[in-house]
Amino acid sequence: MSHRRVVITGMGALACNGIDVPSMWSAVVAGRHGIVPITWFDASQHQTRFAGRVPLDQAQLAGDEPKLARRKDRFVLLALRAAQEAMIMAGLTRDSWADPFRVCTIIGSGVGGMQTIEGEYATCLSRGPSRVSPMLVPKMIINSVAGDVSIRFGTRGPCYSIVTACATATNCLGAAFHHIRRGQCDVGIAGGSEAALTPLTVAAFNSMGALSTRNEDPGTASRPFDVDRDGFVMSEGAGILILEELEHAKRRKAAIFGEIVGYGATGDAYHETKPDPTGAAGAACLRMALSDARCPYDNVGYLNAHGTSTTVNDATETHVIKQAFGDHARRLSISSTKGATGHALGAAGALEAIITVLALRHGTVPPTANLVRPDPACDLNYTPHHARSRTCQYAMSNNLGFGGHNAAVVFRRWEA
Repeated sequence: MSHRRVVITGMGALACNGIDVPSMWSAVVAGRHGIVPITWFDASQHQTRFAGRVPLDQAQLAGDEPKLARRKDRFVLLALRAAQEAMIMAGLTRDSWADPFRVCTIIGSGVGGMQTIEGEYATCLSRGPSRVSPMLVPKMIINSVAGDVSIRFGTRGPCYSIVTACATATNCLGAAFHHIRRGQCDVGIAGGSEAALTPLTVAAFNSMGALSTRNEDPGTASRPFDVDRDGFVMSEGAGILILEELEHAKRRKAAIFGEIVGYGATGDAYHETKPDPTGAAGAACLRMALSDARCPYDNVGYLNAHGTSTTVNDATETHVIKQAFGDHARRLSISSTKGATGHALGAAGALEAIITVLALRHGTVPPTANLVRPDPACDLNYTPHHARSRTCQYAMSNNLGFGGHNAAVVFRRWEA
């Protein structure tokens, strides 16, 4: 059976350094960050006192629907806004579906409604269990993000949330891609959303030793592949892509921004948080995605790396890339855009997929911000300081998640 082709016709993004796709892309290309001191809760006792927050409050995210600010957790509000941008870009509305059962909605989150959980737990302790909000469950559960987007846009096909920590959004994109390619759906709304910048979550990652504590200079704290990196910078955000079967998109004369051609996913079977130092499963994931794309490894020009700015992750990922690409690894243009966006956990893969599609479209490799002193263990072309011009036919986005989850997607430059 021949595979149906799947293209990207819409994208929506909210990041700490941009509240829509154009502003995020401009910031990433310039290496401009959105990392700020934590002011939305008292962080004075925390080891890390900064993060990447989307510069919009609940009311601004809810827009002309003020009730949403009370009824939805922040991670859902971010997703709804990003989905709206993606739908507008794609020229789609709730009334666009010839058959809503052929539209899938696959959006995940790594952590989900932590803001709601922490707030309602405090209410339970201070005011008693009878004062806990009846909205607690629908606000906190991770699958509400896919469900609420589906409700908003009237999609009635496969609707679910994948949860694989920091690989979440990439797995969601891959699942939607396969639903369309196999002929089960014609359109997919896919991605990830995260809003976990809460006292407990920051404290938890601090206790693991995962976060940078560069409180004196937050803007340079996320420094992937740099010898002085000391942990990742936690951020929030949402990324949503509209995936569409090619002929379906052509019939409605949709603008096409790129093509998704391959997806791979593996598990390390190694450790709760540390990547397997052999890199075997990570390399297998990249090779699986390339095989799925029917793309020779030496046709890939750009790789958006996971690159979290943690000591172990960045060195291991370098090893993984070398295993997967062999000698071609040194000819790749690679960057970690988390130097500018921070690490948006379950949303990271979607934001980085959007960046990868735009890198292909514009012939521009975004830089790895704050890469001042490259680690000798990270000795590939990680595009320090400045964006580079490079026209590529294929590019990849790679993500790793706690629990040993590896996920990668392959994109092809769209040429009409």
